[in-house]
Amino acid sequence: MGYVKFLSVTAVALKLVASTFAATATDWRSQSIYQVITDRFARTDYALTDYCNPNDRAYCGGTWVGIINNLDYIQSMGFTAVWISPVTYNLPGSTADGEAYHGYWQQNLYELNPNFGTAGDLKALSEALHKRGMFLMVDVVVNHFGYNGAGDTVDYTQLHPFNKENYYHPYCLISNYSDQDNVEDCWLGDTQVSLPDLATEESLVTEIYYSWIHDLVANYSIDGLRIDTVKHVDKAFWAGFNSAAGVFCTGESLNYDASYTCAYQNYLDSVLNYPMYGPLVQAFSSEHGDMSGLVDAINTIKGVCKDSTILGAFSENHDVPRFASFTTDMSLAMNTIAFTMLADGVPIIYQGQEAHLAGSGDPANREAIWKTGFRTDLPLHNFISLMNQIRRQAIEMDKNYLIYKNYPVYSNGHVIAMRKGFDGYQVITVLTNAGTSDAEYTFALGGTGFQPGTVLVEVTKCLTVSISGDGSLDVAMAQGLPKVFYPAAQLSGSGICSL
Repeated sequence: MGYVKFLSVTAVALKLVASTFAATATDWRSQSIYQVITDRFARTDYALTDYCNPNDRAYCGGTWVGIINNLDYIQSMGFTAVWISPVTYNLPGSTADGEAYHGYWQQNLYELNPNFGTAGDLKALSEALHKRGMFLMVDVVVNHFGYNGAGDTVDYTQLHPFNKENYYHPYCLISNYSDQDNVEDCWLGDTQVSLPDLATEESLVTEIYYSWIHDLVANYSIDGLRIDTVKHVDKAFWAGFNSAAGVFCTGESLNYDASYTCAYQNYLDSVLNYPMYGPLVQAFSSEHGDMSGLVDAINTIKGVCKDSTILGAFSENHDVPRFASFTTDMSLAMNTIAFTMLADGVPIIYQGQEAHLAGSGDPANREAIWKTGFRTDLPLHNFISLMNQIRRQAIEMDKNYLIYKNYPVYSNGHVIAMRKGFDGYQVITVLTNAGTSDAEYTFALGGTGFQPGTVLVEVTKCLTVSISGDGSLDVAMAQGLPKVFYPAAQLSGSGICSL
């Protein structure tokens, strides 16, 4: 593919991603996030072959220093922010459900997880990112703590600062996800590792949490938060938490219904776009995918969500099967990534996605990616770099690009064409689920908004094409690969396609 790889943060990125504190939703809208599971990204000792079997559900040795040592790798793909695992002290030792390597079984808000490093190491990571003009996003858990044992055996004195039973909802496992009270007041977990559920509607719990998150953000110069399990906490809690944090917050509500999930955006800056994730995977995970469902999801989410341009866009994470577990077709993977990065929202790529890892679900999707050798010559690594670069160029050329809501201009059973951007600055993305065996063909695409004679560059192949006299764009498809068009005039000096 003919394009320039990111070898360092570009001058454009440095202007747009200046080292700041109290980063807002507006600041985050232009970011591109690389998600890291701290324990599975990189070791301090630079080891690339150390044993790590995800099925063991055990610590494998990844650290904050390991992340620092490999920031060049993350930047080589053009990312401007890194999301790391929860940093608080977790349940120690082994349990029937494994170890707390993931960070979601916290036991002390005021201590860090020593498996990941020291306070100095976490501060050094924040500083290293900021020196590169990048943002730090930290995962946090509010809904629950973790205990090695059944819910009716919890020794609350092990949990800090919430060390008494009356800080928690009475023990009951969630039994009905259609009952919101049951979802909020009963417990996640199982009878082997229980997750005591905080009574966040109580004023003392609220006050402690708000004070804690303010201090955590300030002490480690955190730029944004990903918040776990937000749907299990009463909505009224979240607006004050977001305000106390003083930085951008995106919440996880693992529910594919847009009306349900987007309701949390009335209390938090953003939510992860699970309502888009489902239709996206269904559209591209096979050559018989449901493209009409994806079109419907785009239109529904724009109408239901408070602001679709700030939602967290993803096609993989640590809680869902990797895309390559559905299909090994590289063209389908590229189409999925192109949608993730060029439609609405803040794009998030999960560690190892660039290496086309294929873990089918938790825990198999939590591989140690140091085993990939941090290679920068892999097809998806280079494709992600290009998608980040064209998105960054579109942002640089039009400050309003990101607030223009992406919409489909054409679709059929195998193809969707989308426009994002105002007249003269729009990106036209043409995607297909036909797969690598698809034949070559050309079709005339209308509705792009370009005037006749406008010269565009198809950036994945660096080919130029002019808008026809009738306003249509001739799109040459082959091997099921995505096509991305941008005005040649707006690429001058970008380095994209040697322009």
